[in-house]
Amino acid sequence: MKTLITAAFGVSALTISATAGLAATEMRCSHQLPPAHHIAKVVDRWAEEVETLSEGEIDVQVFGADSLVGARDNIVATAKGDIECAFSLNFQWGKTLPIMNVTVAPFAFGDIEIWKQWPTSEAAAFLEEKLLQKGVKNVVWMFQTNTSVFTTNGEPLVSPADFEGLKMRGLTPPFDASLAALGATPTAMPGSEVYQALATGVIDGAITDVAAAVSRKYYEVQDAFTVVPVLSAYLHGYLNPGFYDGLSDKSKEALRVAGLKASEWAIEASTAAGAEGPEELLAKGVKVHVATPEENAALQAVMRPAFDKSFGEGDADSQTLLDLLGKM
Repeated sequence: MKTLITAAFGVSALTISATAGLAATEMRCSHQLPPAHHIAKVVDRWAEEVETLSEGEIDVQVFGADSLVGARDNIVATAKGDIECAFSLNFQWGKTLPIMNVTVAPFAFGDIEIWKQWPTSEAAAFLEEKLLQKGVKNVVWMFQTNTSVFTTNGEPLVSPADFEGLKMRGLTPPFDASLAALGATPTAMPGSEVYQALATGVIDGAITDVAAAVSRKYYEVQDAFTVVPVLSAYLHGYLNPGFYDGLSDKSKEALRVAGLKASEWAIEASTAAGAEGPEELLAKGVKVHVATPEENAALQAVMRPAFDKSFGEGDADSQTLLDLLGKM
């Protein structure tokens, strides 16, 4: 294996020599995460595993930090076949496939056991079919967080009243509705744009996973962090269906097995990062408050009804997914 360094973006393209005498199939994979992010490292490890299991049939090239395609364009670029592969956070599906965002229901998906069962569950299979209908073939689920932080300057955001009048980073329309219920004004944006928005005052605060707050250096532009199990998020990897269909059975099996392994690696990495994140933030000299059960309950009482209403009570697909999750 050799690593090609793209100096302009500080990212690597992972490659492996093809089987002697045969040209490997190039698979370019785009994602938005910075190299230091714990899930970015899992993506690299997944790429290596795909190459190994395919015995050189697939040449996986990973482009992180928006260096190939921007976060907002990954889904369309892959569906159109402009690139072969990409990774997105679930809330980047927005209105295109809103049910992908069920895990950002405030305080609803904190149990790590759900994520251990997820890749082979009926719920995941249901979403994979919906993704295929939208033009992408899902190949890997990577749990990213069930430990989040609300960030701001001044004092940590603890009670619903603390959010009144703040311009906050949003995620999806339903989650943004829950922020609005707290009195905040949400603006949805990918993680790669949040640091600059905080630094320039475009927004006053943000919601992100605790590990991303460290890896994206939010502590340089925010000084108050509240650790709260408000949402769960995942990164998932997908291919252009035509590209996938053209692969050999060996390569498809390599993707299947590597995907299952990477799902386990992601849980391990995210659990560790979530545990280490608060201490790492404290070491940077910022204020860190871990929300109490009572404080979580007060936030949930305001946020969850607004989320549920926006998510779509009575929507058939939403209800089917919730029922399948209930089996887990």
